Amino acid sequence: MTTANPAPLIFSPYDYDVHEDPYPFYSRLRAEAPVYHNAELDFWALSKYDDVREAFRAPDVFSSAMGVSLDPAAYGPHAYKTMSFLAMDDPRHARLRRLVSKGFTSRRVDALREGIEKISRQYWDECLERARDGEAIDFVDDYAGKLPMDVISDLMGVPEADRTELRRLADQVMHREEGKQDLPKESMVAALDLIAYYQDMVAERRKERTEDLTSALIDAEIDGEKLDEDEILSFLFLMVVAGNETTTKLLANALYWGHEYPQQSQLVLDDPAMVPQWVEETLRFDTSSQMVLRTTTTETTIRGVKIPADQKVLLLIGSGNRDEEIFDDGDVYDLHRDTSASLSFGQGPHFCLGAHLARLEGRVALDMISTSITGYEILPGAERVHSSNVRGFAHLPMRLELSN
Repeated sequence: MTTANPAPLIFSPYDYDVHEDPYPFYSRLRAEAPVYHNAELDFWALSKYDDVREAFRAPDVFSSAMGVSLDPAAYGPHAYKTMSFLAMDDPRHARLRRLVSKGFTSRRVDALREGIEKISRQYWDECLERARDGEAIDFVDDYAGKLPMDVISDLMGVPEADRTELRRLADQVMHREEGKQDLPKESMVAALDLIAYYQDMVAERRKERTEDLTSALIDAEIDGEKLDEDEILSFLFLMVVAGNETTTKLLANALYWGHEYPQQSQLVLDDPAMVPQWVEETLRFDTSSQMVLRTTTTETTIRGVKIPADQKVLLLIGSGNRDEEIFDDGDVYDLHRDTSASLSFGQGPHFCLGAHLARLEGRVALDMISTSITGYEILPGAERVHSSNVRGFAHLPMRLELSN
């Protein structure tokens, strides 16, 4: 009797099989190669929770200054032009983060709740109306793709008439072709179009301020120092790509896994007070931002493996959040779980500035959903996004079940 040898362990964030389900790959990485090296694509990957967390907390060894994405077009000393302070180290990172925070305070975010509820109600009422007519909806197209983009646009001062086009450009920026590291031409064009749009918007705000984040960024000042044009533009670009995409994916992931684990979603439908747990367990179980890149500043040894200086290292957040040494039955979706150790918003000096906003949007949206339906069914035709670091759905058809 012979035992079949397992297939060789090859991990690539450009593999569509990884996009469909990365977790079997992560499990093997943690067990067989927790410090993994892909010589062909020239990167290392850390998959164990403790290693990912410690790398986040050691920016002196794991630098962000060359960028946070493996994509060649986004990697290098120019990375900050699109990824803002995410692609910086201290003291430059701390300076820019302090200035940006002036326009992104908890008070400003909390003040958005009423606006978030209004936008959410508008789009969800449209979904409910279609359900009453016996129609199915596409949860992403009709709701989850609209709400976060409108919230970000509202925050930045983007007119309603422009938001559909900005959503399209943001989606195009994130798309990746299977097996290819190079940025698709359409993605580069979309990125340039977004930057051009924000250049015009900033120019308008310089002439006349309004009550929005863009005006606040122009006026932000610490000890006489202000943001320059590139810093403002890069932060606006970061907001529309990272702030929009990740929350869209969070919402759709929550509905998808609630459907796959019906006993868990039923907990929320029976008791909407469970909505925060729905948000947090979704963030842990299937986080939108699966991985971020760092570059080693010096040789370092992890689990007996030497990683030389100037090496690209992927921190696999999605794997760390399933590490069985930290989360019992980590591959099980459980709303009663303690998720406080989750890595989804990072650790250390680069902890996500938008975490409060993402959680607020998630709670408002899922509370509205859970109090207005008795159940839902995901229909054939679900389609995943193909991105090298973001995980979620491009389309999620579903039928809503209403009480009347």
